[in-house]
Amino acid sequence: MKPSSPSASIAAAIVTGIALAVTPGFAAGQQKYPTKPVRMVVSTQAGSQPDMLARMISQKMSETWGQPVLVDNRPGGQGALAGTPVSKAAPDGYTLLYALPNFAISAAMHTGLPYDALKDFAGIGQIGFTTNVLVVNPSLGVKTLNDFITLARGQPGKLIFGTSPTGSAAHLSGARFNIVAGIKSVHVAFKGGPEATIEVLAGRIQYHIGTLGVLLPFIKDGKLLALAVTSPQRTPPLPDVPALGETLAEFTRPETSHGMLAPAGTPRPILNQISKELARILDLPDVRERTQSIGYVVAPSTPEEYGKLLRAQIQTLNKLIQDAGLRAR
Repeated sequence: MKPSSPSASIAAAIVTGIALAVTPGFAAGQQKYPTKPVRMVVSTQAGSQPDMLARMISQKMSETWGQPVLVDNRPGGQGALAGTPVSKAAPDGYTLLYALPNFAISAAMHTGLPYDALKDFAGIGQIGFTTNVLVVNPSLGVKTLNDFITLARGQPGKLIFGTSPTGSAAHLSGARFNIVAGIKSVHVAFKGGPEATIEVLAGRIQYHIGTLGVLLPFIKDGKLLALAVTSPQRTPPLPDVPALGETLAEFTRPETSHGMLAPAGTPRPILNQISKELARILDLPDVRERTQSIGYVVAPSTPEEYGKLLRAQIQTLNKLIQDAGLRAR
């Protein structure tokens, strides 16, 4: 066979290089990322538990990547003030959203958001979810979840159920519990979980579902009685307190979770890189120890899995909001 000429070899190499360059994801996959600071937008105020988790993750990412990962707190608008700038950012991996439960709740509960929660974002991965706990004042006289359900069913419209603001993750978790357990009570929404906690401690409301991080000290001191946690399994800080799913089979997974999103159109190699780094961080011993101590359940996923989870959560919330009689606005 006649050997190829040098010019023919050069031409073939050029054609091969062009083919590789236009292959989807190739160019982005070969570029170093990140080469400049990354912004992580969080829809909560500095110092909150989600902010603490976001900063822990951002610090670990910074250490690995050698670039600052800066937390940008944008509370307000039920998550829209954080979601909007991310949805409009360049799809290059340098603007990320730490998605809290309010992201899915707003998508299900409100019309007219400045973005489409499913079309304008690309999933990076689920992070995990906060453990909520059902507590009562010990003076109520119940000892178990079944005791409480029997008492509440026997007094329709008499017990007062206190939560953080209407439409919050804790409120919707409590609304779901009431529906599944067949309980009719008077709902009172407070400014936040701490205010509701004060009221149940004083006995002015009979039961409350709130975050474990807020309620744990009062449970440990015996000032509040924990009847169940809303996580699929029992939580290490309260190993003797049953999960709701042990009594009510419908509670096999939480209504919402924390996750990470990027603008739609972000190259797949970048999404995969961030997702793998996120999963690595969540598996670090010091991160697991810190999250478990506050009852936070780590549950990382791939970008594809998180996209499916988010869609399923919004569908579940749509039905729950309808069943609970909460009008979407």
